[in-house]
Amino acid sequence: MKRITTAFLIGLMVAPAAANEPEVLGVNVTRNGDGSYRFDVTVRHDDTGWDHYADKWEILGPGGAVLATRVLLHPHETEQPFTRSLPNVRLPAGLTKVTIRAHDKVHGYGERTFTVELR
Repeated sequence: MKRITTAFLIGLMVAPAAANEPEVLGVNVTRNGDGSYRFDVTVRHDDTGWDHYADKWEILGPGGAVLATRVLLHPHETEQPFTRSLPNVRLPAGLTKVTIRAHDKVHGYGERTFTVELR
């Protein structure tokens, strides 16, 4: 595996997102030998239980096209921020950067996204 992009945990000390929206704090991208990618994404959200928690994050391409989604199946009330991975992501050839955004069950998509360059 070749580590291609590391942008990690900037903003941990920043004030919480407005209206308790989910925030993407950091992304670590690794390019695998077969050309696929592994994304390790760190999210912060004040999960309060099953009715209000960060329930997914997405990888976006040009024009906001959703290229991949990591579904989060349960709240992370006692683990904040938390990091979850999505391996074996196939991206279109020639793509040079992607944006990661997080979503919660109440507010939808958070304003704090994270863009990473692919090399």
